[in-house]
Amino acid sequence: MSNLPPPPPPPPPGRGRGQRRHGQGGSDGSDKFGSNNNSGNGTNPDGSSSSGRGPGKWPRWTLWLLVAVLAGAVLVPTLWPSNDGESLTYTEWRTQVVDGQVATAEISTGSGKITGEFSNGDKYSTSGGGERGVSESDEQLLIEQNVDYEFKPPSNNWLLGVLSIFLPVMLIIAFFVWMQRRAQGQMGGVMSIGKSKAKTYDTDNPTTTFDDIAGYAGVKQEITEVVDFLRMPERFREIGARVPKGILLVGPPGTGKTLFARAVAGEAGVGFLSVTGSDFMEMFVGVGASRVRDLFQQARRMGNAIIFVDEIDSIGRKRGAGLGGGHDEREQTLNQMLAEMDGFETSEGIVVMAATNRPDVLDPALLRPGRFDRQIVVPLPEATERKAILDVHSRDKRMGANVDMETMAQATPGMSGADLANLVNEAALVAVRRGSKEIERIDFENARDRVVLGAQRESLILSAEEKKATAYHEGGHALLATVLPHGDPLHKVTILPRGMALGVTWSLPQERHTYSKEYFDDTICKAMGGRVAEMIVFGHLNSGAANDLEQATGIARRMVREWGMSERVGPMAWSSQQAVFLGEDLMSSQREYSDETAKMLDEEIARLLTSQETRATEILTKHRRGLELIAESLLEHETITGPQVAKLIQQGMAESGQPANDIIAH
Repeated sequence: MSNLPPPPPPPPPGRGRGQRRHGQGGSDGSDKFGSNNNSGNGTNPDGSSSSGRGPGKWPRWTLWLLVAVLAGAVLVPTLWPSNDGESLTYTEWRTQVVDGQVATAEISTGSGKITGEFSNGDKYSTSGGGERGVSESDEQLLIEQNVDYEFKPPSNNWLLGVLSIFLPVMLIIAFFVWMQRRAQGQMGGVMSIGKSKAKTYDTDNPTTTFDDIAGYAGVKQEITEVVDFLRMPERFREIGARVPKGILLVGPPGTGKTLFARAVAGEAGVGFLSVTGSDFMEMFVGVGASRVRDLFQQARRMGNAIIFVDEIDSIGRKRGAGLGGGHDEREQTLNQMLAEMDGFETSEGIVVMAATNRPDVLDPALLRPGRFDRQIVVPLPEATERKAILDVHSRDKRMGANVDMETMAQATPGMSGADLANLVNEAALVAVRRGSKEIERIDFENARDRVVLGAQRESLILSAEEKKATAYHEGGHALLATVLPHGDPLHKVTILPRGMALGVTWSLPQERHTYSKEYFDDTICKAMGGRVAEMIVFGHLNSGAANDLEQATGIARRMVREWGMSERVGPMAWSSQQAVFLGEDLMSSQREYSDETAKMLDEEIARLLTSQETRATEILTKHRRGLELIAESLLEHETITGPQVAKLIQQGMAESGQPANDIIAH
């Protein structure tokens, strides 16, 4: 038997397209790295200052100060108040001239304003009279009265004159300077396109440590060894130990692979560079390889450093796959990555960490010793680890006294750390919606139903005929889930529309790592229960069993083709055909067996499905009265639990005169 367990079984049957959604993963979250923090030193990734002022450049406020000075020089003389003495009208001024009270007069030929002094020495000013200031007759009057007068042309503002000459020239020069700087910026962007986009972290940011990760003691130990080597290399070198050059974190989505890398960044005490696989890809040829070179050069400048590549399968897929050939840009990036990790020139003191949930598509050269020496599996959490994860995510929330995390951990098998974090958050949202100030047990139950089964569709109203058909359909699933000995125990059954399904039968999967043939037989039989129940009661079929048939056919196909659970086929495995773009070669994706073998496989799959349908028909016919009682209870209560279904089956057996000990109690 292979050491690798088969994948978990598909979701339980339900009427319509509804599916039980099991989460994948398991730590206390799958946080991704956040913003770019360049060691907190106020510098950009390229080493330039981030303060907006380069060496030898004036501060930005210098230009604004110069503009303010120029504006003041132009506006202040015109706005500054002047002491011109008593203000007179032109008529009043002329009267004073006739009376001989005016001693001097200064007439502006531009504005017509007249200023001067009276005979007693007081000053005066008037707005003037006309373009010249005074008429010819009034000028004659000034002569007769012996007034000392003169015509003064308007004074020119030298600054305005200078600006009128140089301002157009300055604008033209500024335009050309702006165009030149813009062109330089664009050229600089093109020239720096091969620079690495890695983000640099130090011990202060992020602050995540291994203590913040619940469970996974084995994973922590393997990663801690590498961190300790970088911090205390002499301890390992004394006995000749060599640090692994690469660590590959493998696990389903949501298990916290990136969170472990975040904890390493917080505890390593050495330089930490974070980059994603997609950061190497660009529209220009050779950019990916150039960024890989720059990334490792940046790490070498740090001395001891850790490089974390998230989602490495985007650049590490098998070479020669698909139709791109050896000149594919992604393959050139991978070649450079292989050379930098363990090529002709070795990189001492640099450890590469990577995370992926698709190790099957990675190139073998990337996984060999000397590159990724150590593969660390981050699996789905066990019950004790799920409880620790729930405790971590609920410690900052107001929990009610009736919340039992131990029970909730037992009721959430197959959930990852990300799923559990979402479950706690959904419970908090349900509590707020309910108007409660604490998160109680009922909130966790409703949140689990929402996460696993989908949101309840209250706006969907079924007709009486559809509701009755749904009740018998789900009743068939529930009866078989209770009677069959090797399936998962029934948790609850409902005819309330949830998600995409009109009704759902939910079984709690037990903690398993391998699955027997009897388990899959019972699972297929249970999936046929809804279709068979409708056929027995109504005598016709409808489209409600589409999802059930899809699940049953998928299980039967893998039993025959991959798991060797058919006596006729024997101990042979014919894996499913892989798409070329997922890393398989075009030729190897062709069918590897003859037409006769294909016909035999199809016949065995059909035989499995037909035999389990016949088995379901026999069991439901035997428990016809129990099926009717379950359907009637669903029509009345809409949702019933597994123990209630078992009691209804026992009641039906008693009414039919059958011994009650025939029922299987999970």
